[in-house]
Amino acid sequence: MIGAIADDYTGGSDVAVAFCRAGLRTLLFFGVPPEGQVLPAHDALVVALKSRMIPSEDAVAQSLDSYRWLKEQHVSTFYFKYCSTFDSTSQGNIGPVLDALVLATGARSVVMTPSSPEHRRTQYQGYLFVDTVLLSESHMHDHPVTPMTDSNLERLLRGQTSAKVGLVEHAVVAQGYRAVRAAIQEAEDRGEQYILADAIGDDDLRAIGRAIHGAPLAAGASGLAAGLASVLAALEPGHSQDPEAHESLGDYGRSVVLAGSCSARTLEQIEFLQAKGAPSFRLDATLDPDPESLAASAIEWYDNLGPSDHAPLIYSSVEPAELRRVQDELGVERSAEILESAIGRVARGLVDRGVNRVISAGGETSGAIVTALCVTGGRIGEEAARGVPWIFTTTGPRLALLLKSGNFGDLELLARASEIPVSPPGNVEVTTL
Repeated sequence: MIGAIADDYTGGSDVAVAFCRAGLRTLLFFGVPPEGQVLPAHDALVVALKSRMIPSEDAVAQSLDSYRWLKEQHVSTFYFKYCSTFDSTSQGNIGPVLDALVLATGARSVVMTPSSPEHRRTQYQGYLFVDTVLLSESHMHDHPVTPMTDSNLERLLRGQTSAKVGLVEHAVVAQGYRAVRAAIQEAEDRGEQYILADAIGDDDLRAIGRAIHGAPLAAGASGLAAGLASVLAALEPGHSQDPEAHESLGDYGRSVVLAGSCSARTLEQIEFLQAKGAPSFRLDATLDPDPESLAASAIEWYDNLGPSDHAPLIYSSVEPAELRRVQDELGVERSAEILESAIGRVARGLVDRGVNRVISAGGETSGAIVTALCVTGGRIGEEAARGVPWIFTTTGPRLALLLKSGNFGDLELLARASEIPVSPPGNVEVTTL
């Protein structure tokens, strides 16, 4: 069995979908489930955390708690899922979490890559490319919390760990899984604990997945997870789908878009939504730093809305210059706490008013919404965009949730998701705590 630990909620959904596409019966949990929880039949487990931006020691503790629970469920292959743009600071949390998981699993080495070609993230000669340009030349250069100013993954990872880091170049990967396996053995003989593998296409990821089949620990974005899952499904066939997962949960007509990501893609999606005429309200923490009062203002605005052909948008997403102004005035951590608390209160208030389709943009935003709504169960349905699935709750409020990573989705995603009917669920169950 394979088990993944994801460092944010949207990433957890992304990797669960990757397993699902390969035919693996997949359960997704937001947080470690309580002791004694009975699980339906499954082939893969995913525990999604909010550990990307927190202090390293907390990220390590949460990841080890997840590891221990997964091990109790008889997981034998562990996967640490991080962002395809390698989001992290110079101190972590990718390196520290991997160091802890290596000790826990006893892995001799960890093969990894953030490559996810379907999201236009590729690794070549150890450099990460985003939308065909180097990571350091992409929009991630100006990320407000984790600015990525270096594209060399070996250097980035060496800054977060004392372990030796190696590279399997694309010329080797292109020769197939046997060549990759031999290169991994050579890297291990040199004492390299973390082995970055180049990948520019899905065939590369499948070759890497075949080469590491049976390894106790691997890491990367959803691309390598998909490659590994496809190998598991091919070499260990016979997985059956859960017939209950195809049950239709009906229509979800009252929509709202809640956006907190300041990524370039989310800002474009918001602009498109506003240009179509969607009514919008900005959560501005500098005007009202009290999250309860700020949320109350947004809900009052919603209550006074007239008829509209478009779902309302409530957002805190702003351009980099405006974000820096907010952070300079309030501080990075305080501004984030205010806005996440406010957006969670807004989500709860709107669901109380009958909203049953919630579209969220941003990993931290999605985490705040899931926590505030106290969702305890659901199933994953069709993808509104690659790696962005609908989550249909089965306990608690009856909702359709779309948790979108900031950089994911086409220009029209938010508009399309808030207006079109939601398709029936697919074959992945998701449980949140």
